Amino acid sequence: MVLPLLLFVGAAHAYDVNGVALGASEKDIREKFPYANCRALEWPSRAADRRCDDSRVIFAGVDASVTFYLRKGTVEGFDVRFDHRDVAGIVKFLTPRYGPPAFEGPGPVMAQWKNKAERATITSDQGRRRASLLVSRGTFEDEIYKVR
Repeated sequence: MVLPLLLFVGAAHAYDVNGVALGASEKDIREKFPYANCRALEWPSRAADRRCDDSRVIFAGVDASVTFYLRKGTVEGFDVRFDHRDVAGIVKFLTPRYGPPAFEGPGPVMAQWKNKAERATITSDQGRRRASLLVSRGTFEDEIYKVR
């Protein structure tokens, strides 16, 4: 009886980057990423009003960069960028945390996890050096680049 509960708890991790999850505050970002550059978003959007960028992070054991998008003081989405050769390792790192991907394919969407209104998607466009893990909730993906 205890074993199934432990398995459920292990697969119930929040989507995060090095401990900063969706719903975190800018203060949480600055504690985990002290070199992050936080500022107002350069364009009006319903998805976010601020962004915090850190160009040199280690995520899942690989060199990466990250951008957190905040709305009303909380993280609504984040984008982790890394070398496309590291996609398999990132998927391997995330699978025990988030469970098996809801989708895995050859690209450009390489893997996707969904949890209620939250999702994590790894993309790697052919011919590009960088791949991306975009994690968001709600309508973030549809709204972030719509200029208002």
